[in-house]
Amino acid sequence: MAKVFRPSTREASILSKIESSKEYARRQAIHGIKDCLEPLSNSIAMKLIENSLIETTNKNSTEEQIRNCLEKLSRSEDFDIDYTIAPFRNLVSQPNVVSLYVTAFVIEQLIKHKDIIEIFGSDEDIYVCINRQVMKFLPA
Repeated sequence: MAKVFRPSTREASILSKIESSKEYARRQAIHGIKDCLEPLSNSIAMKLIENSLIETTNKNSTEEQIRNCLEKLSRSEDFDIDYTIAPFRNLVSQPNVVSLYVTAFVIEQLIKHKDIIEIFGSDEDIYVCINRQVMKFLPA
């Protein structure tokens, strides 16, 4: 017969605090987008193009699409965010929710845009490039 794990009050308290701090960090990252929307979208678009991860005919259009994605993220419900990032949740061990959301947008939606010629690199390469830019504006 299998043993049933019942955490003590202390263990439950610690687990609750860890979960609460993760949720707090997630909310802070999402709310912080509003303060740096323009420079963040510009930085992400530039790095994706500079690193040859995106080939486009119009850099400004790409930046606008990423800005729209970030605006949508800042207004989205938790369920919508979780639904969007679900296929990419296991991409890295401790993902940043903003980076993961923008990565999902680039891979699934931006590829369909008329000004995008091709998207190169693996999902992880795209995430790493985006995450470096996000960390400059929204430090963890």
